[in-house]
Amino acid sequence: MSHKILIVDDEESICFTLKRFLTDEGYQVSVAYSYQEALTVIDNQIFDIIFADIVLKQFSGTDLLRVVKESNSNCQVIMITGVPSIETASEAVRFGAFDYLPKPVLQKDLLEVTRRALPYKLSLDEMDLRNQYLEATFKGSDDAIITVDKNLMILMVNQRAQEHLMVDGKKVKGMALQTFFTNDGKACIEVVNEAIVKEEYVQKERIQCTFGKRTLEAHTLCAYPVFNDDNHVSGGVLIIRTDRQSTSSTQTIGSEQMRHSMIGGASMQSIFLMIENLCDIRTTVLLNGETGTGKELVAEALHNSGAFHDKPLIKVNCATVSENLLESELFGHVKGAFSGAIKDKIGKFEAADGGSIFLDEIGDITPKMQLALLRVIQEKELEKVGDIKPVKIDVRIVAATNKDLIQEVAEGRFRQDLYYRLKVVQINLPPLRDRKEDIPRLVTHFIDQLNQTLNTTINGVSPDILTHFMDYDWPGNVRELKNIMEYASIVSRDQLISIEHMPNDFSTGFHQDPFEKERSRIVHVLERNKWNKTSAAFELGISRQRLYRKMKKYQIEQ
Repeated sequence: MSHKILIVDDEESICFTLKRFLTDEGYQVSVAYSYQEALTVIDNQIFDIIFADIVLKQFSGTDLLRVVKESNSNCQVIMITGVPSIETASEAVRFGAFDYLPKPVLQKDLLEVTRRALPYKLSLDEMDLRNQYLEATFKGSDDAIITVDKNLMILMVNQRAQEHLMVDGKKVKGMALQTFFTNDGKACIEVVNEAIVKEEYVQKERIQCTFGKRTLEAHTLCAYPVFNDDNHVSGGVLIIRTDRQSTSSTQTIGSEQMRHSMIGGASMQSIFLMIENLCDIRTTVLLNGETGTGKELVAEALHNSGAFHDKPLIKVNCATVSENLLESELFGHVKGAFSGAIKDKIGKFEAADGGSIFLDEIGDITPKMQLALLRVIQEKELEKVGDIKPVKIDVRIVAATNKDLIQEVAEGRFRQDLYYRLKVVQINLPPLRDRKEDIPRLVTHFIDQLNQTLNTTINGVSPDILTHFMDYDWPGNVRELKNIMEYASIVSRDQLISIEHMPNDFSTGFHQDPFEKERSRIVHVLERNKWNKTSAAFELGISRQRLYRKMKKYQIEQ
């Protein structure tokens, strides 16, 4: 296979010379004459090596290097500089460059660094492939799996272990295993430590393990030592097989998983903690999240958990009220202020005095309303429509949006000063596709709720339904799941919800084979990211190279 190389330089003569040197050696060479052109080429092809001039018009080769590294690409970048120095070399290496070449670039130096960079890049690709197999094994297991180094520092935890420990797998990397296992949980530490010390497989039966506040009866604890290339033990793998209920039944929700009327495992714990830290502080809060992620629930939790919970919580959907009516709705008006104003009216802000106001879809308000709202936040007073007498107010503002306000500011649709006033504290709510470990708990919660409101006796969902729920992308997030469960509960006459109880537009996905399911999801994510491969790969949780391979496999084209 011919290796692909990209040359990025705004001097055509240099590009021509380097391309000829490399083409003569059998490499497949592309050329870009600017930073922007290079980005376009990189977004549509996978390269093994990129040669980039440090000095480019408007941008630098270092900027391009950052983009390549942030895309999780194994492509090796070699910088070209006209003014070589120790500082140049150290900066290039610091940002992840493989090496650098001084101008004029000699043919022997060019080919020598290419021959060194290629094996290194291929070894990284091979390591990625091994990690993908390991990741697939981790994800596919119903057991809690934790890998540690020889000092019992955590290297990786799979999804099941994250659910038990109530942690984010990325955040616990490098933390001591002892942090998470106390009292009865010490058995877990002892098993994996024994495997490392004795350099052999260790297994113990019927051991209790404590995960934080939860104690689970374990069928088996087993641990394997891990050996490096020199045949020395470098760490271990701990596997915990616990008693668990069938996927067709509902799942018990612990108190730590349901707080403030919200369900959430590891990915929601930081949000629960933020709510508890903010509930008594009357600071402005901005909630970011897609439609259906629970922004209104967070606003309610912030208000109801605080010392002023007995004061009003007023909710306003800014997207459903016209500009003229919204001003009156928020700030009130006096009699005669406009046609139809037959008496004085108190606005939502004044009605919320002493409590909270929830401004949903804040990204949809007009520039005029943005300015008026900015004044209210800054001065803590308002003027009613048709009046010049200011009214003092004491209101905690919680605003919410599903828009990217930074982008809205950049494109001139949202005031920058208002944005910074709103985001004193910002809470980002994850979409359901990024917290799928919560789906079984949410299903249980909705079944319990619906059994009470609909007077039904449903016990759970069938295994194939739960499997499809875990595979589905949930564009409508938690709200969509709740609506589907309500539909199924109404339609079902059985104690177990199955495929025939699903809405027609949703159940069609059950009949897709795995090939079609994955292809559909990739296309959906690409379209949502406007076919930006780097962004789509990040959302899918895979490398850009892996995304290209899947696009080729499924014959996906823009």
